[in-house]
Amino acid sequence: MTQTAEIPRHETAPAAPRVRDFGERLRGLDGLRALAVMLVILFHLTPGKFVGGYIGVDVFFVISGFLITGLLVRERDTGRIHFGRFWLRRARRLLPALGLVLLVSTSAALVIGGDVLVGLRGQLFGAGTFSYNWLDIRRGAGYFSDATPELFRNLWSLAVEEQFYLVWPLVIAVLLIVRSTRFRVGFALVVAFASLTAMVALYVPGADSTRVYYGTDTHSFGLALGAALALLLHTRPSTTWTPGARRIVTVVGVLAVPALVALGWFMTADATVVYQGGLALVSLLTVFAIAASTQPRAVLGRVLDIAPLRWIGHRSYGLYLWHWPVFVLLAAAVPEFTYDDNGLWLLGGVALAITGALAALSYQYLETPVRQVGFRRAAAGWWRATRMSSRPRVRVAVVSVALLAVVSMTATVIVVAPHKGEMETTIEKVAQQLDEQAAASDETVVVEPVVPAAVTPTVLPTGDQITAIGDSVMVAASPSLEKAFPGIDIRASVSRQFRQGPAIVRKLVKAQKLRPWLLVGLGTNGPIENSYLDKIITMAGPNTQIILVNVQAPRGWTKKVNATLTEYAAAYPNVELADWRTPIRKHLKYLYADKIHPKNAKGGRVYVTAVSEAMQRLIPPVPAPAPVTVPAPMTLAPIPTPWTRFTTIP
Repeated sequence: MTQTAEIPRHETAPAAPRVRDFGERLRGLDGLRALAVMLVILFHLTPGKFVGGYIGVDVFFVISGFLITGLLVRERDTGRIHFGRFWLRRARRLLPALGLVLLVSTSAALVIGGDVLVGLRGQLFGAGTFSYNWLDIRRGAGYFSDATPELFRNLWSLAVEEQFYLVWPLVIAVLLIVRSTRFRVGFALVVAFASLTAMVALYVPGADSTRVYYGTDTHSFGLALGAALALLLHTRPSTTWTPGARRIVTVVGVLAVPALVALGWFMTADATVVYQGGLALVSLLTVFAIAASTQPRAVLGRVLDIAPLRWIGHRSYGLYLWHWPVFVLLAAAVPEFTYDDNGLWLLGGVALAITGALAALSYQYLETPVRQVGFRRAAAGWWRATRMSSRPRVRVAVVSVALLAVVSMTATVIVVAPHKGEMETTIEKVAQQLDEQAAASDETVVVEPVVPAAVTPTVLPTGDQITAIGDSVMVAASPSLEKAFPGIDIRASVSRQFRQGPAIVRKLVKAQKLRPWLLVGLGTNGPIENSYLDKIITMAGPNTQIILVNVQAPRGWTKKVNATLTEYAAAYPNVELADWRTPIRKHLKYLYADKIHPKNAKGGRVYVTAVSEAMQRLIPPVPAPAPVTVPAPMTLAPIPTPWTRFTTIP
């Protein structure tokens, strides 16, 4: 669907024939777009608060599938589908705003410097070729792992949509040859079912979900469901439905909107249900919301079409593009904002204000002119407006210098951007060494099972009594752990989620390699569920002494993670909390710029000290020896003598 808007008053280029879009404005869709983009923005700008806001992407997918399919079908009704014109319309709609975001954000990243430049060359390539999702799958970069955020990570969904736009018109052209509505709708539903089945089949509970979440094949069911609705309404519009059917769709559609908000509030991204039907439910609810709001004189359509939602919906594309790069750049420029929840809220608020301004300007002065009159005529109009200003030379010079600057800076980033940062390189090297040590340990033959002792030692355990499971923070602290506890079995990995912990413990228990002490350092990369801790504690058994290391990270979910770890440490006699967060916050200079990972031996010693103190609290004090009771000397009565009766006083 193409939105209408006025070309800026300074535009003096002659009017050009518009490319016909064969669409019409459907009431309620702008409001659904607004809901979708607000969900995603809340998810990103309030880390750990609106934990299910990522579902806004799936709402977008359904809307896109519905609109694009409807546009293609209506164009086919006029004669045939012009593929070149269709892809040109898509380019006019998407490329101007995307190009501006890439140029401006990359230039700002070069000015700020540091880790925000890491991997930026690959990100630009993925964004420019609409292959971002597959490149991230290859790199193993996860959408939900925010410990090392990528500047253009949000563009994965744009890549999925563009791949759909490339293939689906060809499919529709063949599908419309068949006159049967049932066959057309059925085909789209089969595509949706196949995509959902692939997601369910490839998802492994507890493992990284990047492949199934980013994959075009596993995450296209929303697009296909939206297409199925468009194909159904093309030949059987809602006006031909029975009153009962319309009432059912209306009721379900009205309930679907608050249901989506509720799912956006509590459906955490690492829950198994998300990939085993949760996202499909989101897509299905969106289908009903579209069907209910687009009916003639629909109440839901009027509610969703109020002016504020319509304004946001018109600019939803720009809002989606800008909000994440702005947030990441602000966090890199002012890292002090990320130290606590108050700072994160302030950072998110500032990012939202900047995002709104940039999206509004882009929509009015760039996106709308290009969409209405094309690239060449829009550029000619901008040039004429600049030349006809009160000070044309100054404006031409300013525009030219600004354009040259952002292009030059982007080109510079492409050349100089490091593939990996210092922190990532160091941690990966240590992680590889840990993996090799763990593999060598797994190859050894266990003759006698390692059974945790029921009686705790009277001194700190030695390394050969400790198993450690953790994420990249433990990887960075591992040299200090190995120095303090020689022989410790460290099984830590970069980007590891807490949900992977139970599987690791299960494997160790099965192989009889779990040692009497278990150190767990997880929770940096996302929220945790109580079930993960329940499984770890249950499988380890009551005779295993468990140390839970809390989290230091400028992420919104860490407060809840630490509260959960504290509760479990208080609830079990064999579990203790290692408070690493409190002391290291007094020495942030011992961490890398991300304020998460120890960068030197001093940071590692703080980590080891927190662990050692927790171990000491789990060891019962040695009872003092019982005092030896010496019996009092016996007092004997005097033995009577012959002269006693003469000396005794009566």
